Amino acid sequence: MIKPQRPARRKLPRTFKELTPANHFNPATFFRELVWKALLTPRTGVSQRPVFPKLKHGEIAVTWIGHASFLIQFTDLNVLIDPNFANWLFLLKRIKRSGLKISDLPPIDLVLLTHAHFDHFHRPTLRKLPHPKIGIMPCGVGDLAHNLGFARIVELEWWESFSQAKSNWKVTFVPSKHWGARTLHDQHRGFGGFVLEHQGRKIYHAGDSAYFDGFAEIGKKLSPSLALLPIGAYHPESFRKVHMGPDEAIKVFKELGAKWLVPMHYGTFKLSFEAMDEPLRWLLELAARENLTRHIRVLEAGVPVVF
Repeated sequence: MIKPQRPARRKLPRTFKELTPANHFNPATFFRELVWKALLTPRTGVSQRPVFPKLKHGEIAVTWIGHASFLIQFTDLNVLIDPNFANWLFLLKRIKRSGLKISDLPPIDLVLLTHAHFDHFHRPTLRKLPHPKIGIMPCGVGDLAHNLGFARIVELEWWESFSQAKSNWKVTFVPSKHWGARTLHDQHRGFGGFVLEHQGRKIYHAGDSAYFDGFAEIGKKLSPSLALLPIGAYHPESFRKVHMGPDEAIKVFKELGAKWLVPMHYGTFKLSFEAMDEPLRWLLELAARENLTRHIRVLEAGVPVVF
């Protein structure tokens, strides 16, 4: 079994730049680009009162909450992926409101958490969820989930799966190119994406990832038809060591062999230097150029879409 690659334990940082995986920032640039500009940007978006559709067997309703957060629904299964309803992440302001409120969520059967970064594993959100039964996350992350209301916590390594025969669903944890540390000294934490299989359908959430040669293998082994792929936080170029841009998301979509691409990880928090509206605009331009427009499904936050 292939194990996630763990970075070597780091010494105490000598500069502010060493607090980030690709030595991105100095303090002045961080404050100007990610804090000050966000403070000057009015928060937009509306938390909608969702109208959840009545599904038939084999149909999937996907509701984008914002950033990398999704509600996935089948006729008999409600799944949250990387839920984050925060208006602030420390100094980082949420620019676009969450698409729905926690109080409007249905009962949650399963929560999938791709890695321990604060924008994906948001403990205050998890504490407020309506008593999720099972939380699935990478190995080394389970200790963060204690006392958050989960009836059961499951930790997986890459290519390991967890299933419930009674409910006939299966989750497989798959590789990504990112990093998992939540603080300076916890380099042991895993990271990756998930493929959820139920009622003959397969949906892939990539988590955070740069482009790497593992996407073709995910497509070959698991053949997801619906791919939730990140398209933001790619500028400056050093960010591409851990994130992908729209150009690479298109490439990943082709390698997966999926039918639909749903973009995520853009337009919510300012985590990098590109304009907030650039990732989606660029994605749609590339899709039109490559005759893929019909395969791109841009979701309005808070509005369920049936696949």
